[in-house]
Amino acid sequence: MTFEARDDRYDTMHYRRAGASGLQLPALSLGLWQNFGTSRPFDVQRAIVLRAFDLGITHFDLANNYGPPPGSAEESFGRILATDLRSYRDEIIISTKAGYTMWPGPYGDWGSRKYLTASLDQSLRRLGTDYVDVFYHHRPDPSSPIGETAGALVSAIARGKSLYTGISNYDPEQTRAAHAALASLGAPPVLHQPSYSMLNRTIEHGLSEVLEELRIGGIVFSPLAQGLLTDRYLSGSAPQGSRATSSPFLHETDIDEDYLRRARALNDLAAARGQTLAQLALAWALRRPVITSAIIGASSVSQLEQNVAALTAAPLTTNELTTIDILLE
Repeated sequence: MTFEARDDRYDTMHYRRAGASGLQLPALSLGLWQNFGTSRPFDVQRAIVLRAFDLGITHFDLANNYGPPPGSAEESFGRILATDLRSYRDEIIISTKAGYTMWPGPYGDWGSRKYLTASLDQSLRRLGTDYVDVFYHHRPDPSSPIGETAGALVSAIARGKSLYTGISNYDPEQTRAAHAALASLGAPPVLHQPSYSMLNRTIEHGLSEVLEELRIGGIVFSPLAQGLLTDRYLSGSAPQGSRATSSPFLHETDIDEDYLRRARALNDLAAARGQTLAQLALAWALRRPVITSAIIGASSVSQLEQNVAALTAAPLTTNELTTIDILLE
């Protein structure tokens, strides 16, 4: 069937400006990190992406190494773009990244101009599009000069292959250096993508202040802590097929008594607000003005819809935020 987007797709989504730029993103973006490779049926992937667009999610976050295997998420999204979303391209923000290992040898990793230029060209071929809206450097390179990395990102804009620059996983000092290098070339980063959740508050120790000062939008990944901030593990065990049994980023040993104590208490607080634990976690991550968007993954349309429903809840009160801080101690 030919896809036709809903006429009311922009009526309920909240959009936030990315730092000092003119770019606006939905409060929730769809990330294609772990659920859009060859291990998940394409029809399921397609249904999730199209439903996201109908819900007002205009931003789709990718990277060269997303899948699995690496590259397959871009290929999957490229198929959906070609068959369903091509006529809506001007309404969509597509971002991709380079910085992790993609091919053997000294030119398939990190942050050299050689690697970043080749990686973006490969990503565009997989996506089947002439340009991406945001091209990120995925992680700092301890060896390449930051000026070279910045130059590669800005060169992509000059060549018409991206519109904005972004950085990811940079600490406060590295963020300042990247911003200075990119700004000197006329393309300061509009977005910084760090990990942030109730269980990982590292950005609160310096990075969020830098983002506010430099007027860079924060777009956070793993706001549900790889599923720990959902009801999936509240029983104390990991269901077969869950990330705790199959992902290198989460392990069954993470489901310990300390985690269960905190997660169950947070779940009770969420229930008192008429929310799920996941919805509470998303509302909490989005409470800070410096956060432009939170990236969610989804393994089903129903899971996507439940997460988007987090945006309809009342803002967290001062008492609720204090209670959360106490529970997380």
